[in-house]
Amino acid sequence: MSTKPVLGIMLGDAGGVGPEIIAKLCINNFLTEQCKPILIGDFRIFERALKIVGGDVKIKLIDKIEDASWENEIPMLDRKNLDPEKNKIGVKTLESGAACLDMLDLGVKYYKEGKIQGFCFGPLNKAAMKEAGCHYESEHHYLAHLLNHTEPFGEINVCENVWTTRTTSHIPIAKVSENLTEESIGRAIKLSNYTLKNAGIEKPKIAVAALNPHAGENGTCGREEIDVITPAIETARKNGIDAHGPFSSDVLFIKAFRGEFDGVVTMYHDQGQIALKLRGFDQGITIAGGFEPPIVTCGHGTAYDIAGKNIVKTSAFENAVKMTVQMANAQAKKKGGK
Repeated sequence: MSTKPVLGIMLGDAGGVGPEIIAKLCINNFLTEQCKPILIGDFRIFERALKIVGGDVKIKLIDKIEDASWENEIPMLDRKNLDPEKNKIGVKTLESGAACLDMLDLGVKYYKEGKIQGFCFGPLNKAAMKEAGCHYESEHHYLAHLLNHTEPFGEINVCENVWTTRTTSHIPIAKVSENLTEESIGRAIKLSNYTLKNAGIEKPKIAVAALNPHAGENGTCGREEIDVITPAIETARKNGIDAHGPFSSDVLFIKAFRGEFDGVVTMYHDQGQIALKLRGFDQGITIAGGFEPPIVTCGHGTAYDIAGKNIVKTSAFENAVKMTVQMANAQAKKKGGK
């Protein structure tokens, strides 16, 4: 059996459900059963979450990560940077955005130093992070900056056994076609293949979605499949990637959930998200794909509307932790560890 990896577990946005989720998973021993967790955030925010969920857990507050131990306690790197009185539940604040950036900074720093093997973070608020001075499009772009990463990267969404990678993401649907090129599709295929391998899937089988109804019907319903999607697949196959398609998305996900493919490359945001969220809205996770460090979060957001009510489900974050453990163990095996 693999040794439990040391993982950073970050509270996420103080006004959202992240602290509650993590409090619940500390109380029921889920985190310590899966890994050696190091909580990162402000202890006062975590303490508030414990009161909300109605439980207690032995926490050892540490100032530096070298002091972490797991003898009937969970270590917490107390950042002392968020006053609960000024950071109310269900409210976006600049201070919480800054604290989230600090968590990501520390996660990357400690991974680079070999002190943790990966990290999971509670839901973030992008607007709060931008108000705090983050000039990057998303946390993934910020992580790429911290890691000096120049290869393909991006969100990979996972539900059950299906991993989806987007060719285009947060753009208007009217602009999807013009943003589909052999290069952009090839980049998404490469990202999918790399991340699946990084999780220990040695020979991933990847399906590529069509854009048009019935995969374009030989050009009668659109030419993207002929002009850019099929050439991108052929190039990927020449480069040793087991890519297939293009498949009409109305049948593709049936095949994927049957286990015929490991990964699916979609052409636009909702093409994959609708399928995954219908399959398991409370189960989905998001992997920071393309990076060396295992970095995963739950697929849902801060959920300000239910924060503080002790009704949030923990299943998605549980899956995020399990995936981070899987990726960390695969990486250790690759490096010669156990």
